[in-house]
Amino acid sequence: MSTAPPSSPPAIPAKAKGGVARRIDDIWQWLGISGDAIGTSGIRRRTFFYAFGVAAVVVAAINTLNMITDYHGMHRIDWREPLIWEGSSWITLMAVFWITWIGYRLAPPFVRPRWRLLVHLPLALSFSLAHVIGFLWLRELAYWLAGGHYLFGNFWSTFAYEFLKDGLGYCLFQAGFALIEHLLRQRQLSATPGQSLTFDIRDGAHLTRVQLAQITAVASAGNYVEFVLRDGRRWRKTFPPAALCAPTAPGWSMARWSPR
Repeated sequence: MSTAPPSSPPAIPAKAKGGVARRIDDIWQWLGISGDAIGTSGIRRRTFFYAFGVAAVVVAAINTLNMITDYHGMHRIDWREPLIWEGSSWITLMAVFWITWIGYRLAPPFVRPRWRLLVHLPLALSFSLAHVIGFLWLRELAYWLAGGHYLFGNFWSTFAYEFLKDGLGYCLFQAGFALIEHLLRQRQLSATPGQSLTFDIRDGAHLTRVQLAQITAVASAGNYVEFVLRDGRRWRKTFPPAALCAPTAPGWSMARWSPR
């Protein structure tokens, strides 16, 4: 009888750098919805989840109104049918919501160059196609479980009708992402008053970076602009004659404001 100790299970190999697991983590980080907020302070992750929550509530409200309208507008209809129609639409739309987020990450509304916005065309089509196929499958399943049969009609003609609604929803989601991200960034700036914005003053090869709140006045004369700081220092930025859009009148033109 062998007295050799039982062999221990092999150790789980460490994740290799550049492996599949690492690439998946990189994708999640790029999407901005992973636990690691690289350079985003969690803003993109919160933008996605806030937008998802708002979309879930708004779309559910619209589906509920449609369900009530269908039930009262159609005679001799089972109350479960509009529930199945609108419920399957809501479930599928939220399941494919991530497609709209990928579109926002690839080309936000104010992206440059503008031709990058063309990526939204195939993504909007994919979003609508996935939505329609998904709720069709759920409706057929629900009707089958209830002992009935769901009739959708001609797929492509009905899909064209659904695409008009889904396309509008896709555009509204993009606008919602932009609005929510903007509000989150503004909130972050107001919550950290100690982190003042900076302004770069370049004069030839010399670069001076000052806090925007420290600038109390800006004065221009000839081909240069002078910045007056709160502590009395003055920095000049000289422009070549070709960069001037119009001749400057003699004397100083002062602009003053009170920093927040």
